[in-house]
Order: sequence, then C-alpha cells, then structure tokens
Amino acid sequence: MGYIEPHAHMVSRTTDDYKAMAMAGCEIICEPAFWAGFDRSSPQGFYDYFRQLTEYEPARSAKFGIDHYCWLCINPKEAEDPGFAREVMAMIPDFLTAPTVLGIGEIGLNKNTKNELAIFEEHVALAQKYDLPILIHTPHLEDKLKGTKLIIDSLKNAGVDRGRVIIDHVEEHTAGLVLDEGFWAGMTLYPESKCTPARAIDMLETFGMENVWMNSACDWGISDPLAVPKCLQEMKRRQHNKATIEKVSYANPMAFLGQSKNFRPVES
Repeated sequence: MGYIEPHAHMVSRTTDDYKAMAMAGCEIICEPAFWAGFDRSSPQGFYDYFRQLTEYEPARSAKFGIDHYCWLCINPKEAEDPGFAREVMAMIPDFLTAPTVLGIGEIGLNKNTKNELAIFEEHVALAQKYDLPILIHTPHLEDKLKGTKLIIDSLKNAGVDRGRVIIDHVEEHTAGLVLDEGFWAGMTLYPESKCTPARAIDMLETFGMENVWMNSACDWGISDPLAVPKCLQEMKRRQHNKATIEKVSYANPMAFLGQSKNFRPVES
C-alpha cells in the first residue's frame, strides 16, 4: 500500500532512510523548513538551506522514486530575534518560483513569546500575499495548549482560509480544538514524545478521520522515518479496513496538499 510522508526533515536523514521509506511504499515526501539542531549564525545559512530544500533533496529523493516537496520559513525557535528573522524572510519570495515549494511552514510558536508571535503573523501575511497554504508547528509539552490557542486566535484575526492551514503536532488536548475551528490537524508519531501509534489511532477513533494526517517529522533527534507505515500496520491489527487506512495515509494528505499550485505528483 502506498503512503505519503507529509512531514519529514530529510536533510538530517541518510540515503538508507530514503531507501527504507521507498521499500515501505512511500510515494511522496514533504519537508518543512525547521530548526537544524543549532541556531544558525547568519541569514546566509538559511539561503544555503533553502537551496538544499529546493534543489538537492528533490534530486536525492528522485533516486529512490519518491517525489519531494518542501515548505519554507524561518522556524519559531530562531524567530526570537525579529531583525534576523526578517532578513531570512526577505529571501523567501526568491525561492517561491521553485517548482516543489508547497507553501509557508513550519511556522508557529516555540516558547509563546511576543517576538515569536509577531514573526508568525508576518509569515501568515506572506502566505496570504502569495496565496499559499500554511503548515504550523505547535509548542511542546506544557506550552502546547497555550500556544495552540494563541495560534488559532491569530489565524482567526488574520482571516485565513482555515481549510488551507494544517496545525501539526496535535495531541489529545489540542486535536478537538483545532478540528472544531475548521483547521486541518497533523499527528506526529514519535517514539518518546508527541504521539505513539496507539495514541494516534485512539485520537482518530475519537475525533474522526476527516481533515487529519499522520507524519513522522523525522529529524536529527530520536525519531523514526518509518513511523507512518508502522502506524498503518497497527491500524490494520486493530481491524480498521483498507479504505480507512488509505484515507488517512494517502487520500487526506493528497486533498490538503492538492491545494498548493505546485503539488503535481507523478502518476504511479
């Protein structure tokens, strides 16, 4: 069964990971811009990173028969310095002509500060200016609920099209809030935090299969690039039918990503 990995940081993964994902049935990978494990020392570092996302990773992914797309932004962890952040953001329009750029992301909040929120709102305005969908990062642990509420309030004030925004890293206490407000929700499958496969499936069974996707968000930390197919196997074990499994692993991501003008997956 083919699947889509809608949130993976492949710049931090090996070619063996690409091979394993291809063998597991991955057809499309989407890579949001993120914090690379350390704070970059200059905006030029982001220029090189954006080139890596738009030039190198699509070529590396293609060697394994997987379509690669990306999202662009300065991540919330490095957005605490507004001057630095705005220098990085000024580069983004130059990369929006790249054929694999889906939209703006993963923007959001890290520590829920005023500076982070200001840069978040400027990213949203950038997405609106260029008519792009948005992928959002929500904070970790005890900051998640507060941050999710701040994000939702900001998005409502901006008048965004809620159907073109996915709020990622939802957990049991935020999924309902996101979905009830009309946004899409992403569930991140991590071995030690966010959602285990069992928790993710419990959430699907609680909140329903509409407007949700699952992702690994695999990066330089403890994470699993095969988290999505492993979760699909757990769904099968819990006797979810093929149509339901295909909906959350393929049809739903296709529906959301299809709202981007650059999303043109190769016919399998």
